[in-house]
Amino acid sequence: MEKPRLLYYDILQYHSEVLDFMESHFEVHRLADPNHDRDEILTQMDICMAPLGYLFDRKKIQRCRNLKVIASSTLSVPHIDIEYAESKRIKVCWLSESEKEFLDTITPTAELCWGLIIALTRKIPWAHRASCRGEWKGREFGRETPRMLSRMNLGIIGLGRLGSLVASYGTAFGMKVYYYSPNTEDSSYQKCNSLLDLAKKSDIVSIHAHHTAETEKLLGMDFFKNMKPGSYLVNTARGAIVDEEALLVALESGHLGGAALDVLAVEYELDFKARLAESPLVAYAKNHNNVLITPHYGGATIDAWVRTQKRTLELIIGSLP
Repeated sequence: MEKPRLLYYDILQYHSEVLDFMESHFEVHRLADPNHDRDEILTQMDICMAPLGYLFDRKKIQRCRNLKVIASSTLSVPHIDIEYAESKRIKVCWLSESEKEFLDTITPTAELCWGLIIALTRKIPWAHRASCRGEWKGREFGRETPRMLSRMNLGIIGLGRLGSLVASYGTAFGMKVYYYSPNTEDSSYQKCNSLLDLAKKSDIVSIHAHHTAETEKLLGMDFFKNMKPGSYLVNTARGAIVDEEALLVALESGHLGGAALDVLAVEYELDFKARLAESPLVAYAKNHNNVLITPHYGGATIDAWVRTQKRTLELIIGSLP
């Protein structure tokens, strides 16, 4: 019996254990990235992987004449035209909310988020560097930390799987937790009926919403103006949810106490890495001790990679006739 033909892109960098699993179930064809797509390959494929940063739109779908499945090992698929794919009876597999039971076991993004909160509010990276320079000045860093976490309010935007995990961490640290999540009710925390209400009540705002057309630049100048003076923003979701120009203004003015970002708005542009040093936020972070930027590695632990990548392949197998 012939195996289904699957197009895999090396840019996805699947773990070797998962690639072995893939080879055992599919006839795998490999390209470096979608820029190397060729019609003679696309027309033969039953399944095509869809890396973030590359549109899998109507035009590409039309080039894949025998396609049955599009798959992405991501929590959202803004790069895939789901409506058109489904109109062509092509199934789209990703780690959606329907995978909640599985995803509840994948925790590294929430863990990194909490690490960023502590590192930012306690100035840990800068205190470490000062100590390595021979500067033992704990009191100076203490003067930059006005309150304990247990005396701060935590605001969660998007009380889904990850937002709920981070909210529970906040409770464990003795924080009062507010949330804005229109389609969610959780009596464990206090719901805000608007984003601006959440901004006014929170000392730390953590973003856990999905990136969609509706959430593009959801947090802009009005939101930052309504945040408490000296408050903090943490984003481990998607960079495009934040208006980065407005964030930079709020930081430069001194209104915000700081920001920790594991994501940037333009990180999926093809020449992003070459231009990273030109980012205004990166430039600001180089010369200030209130912005932490990490390279979108919230979910980057080996066990999480293996489990999510393999689960995506299992979803593909389950979707085939």
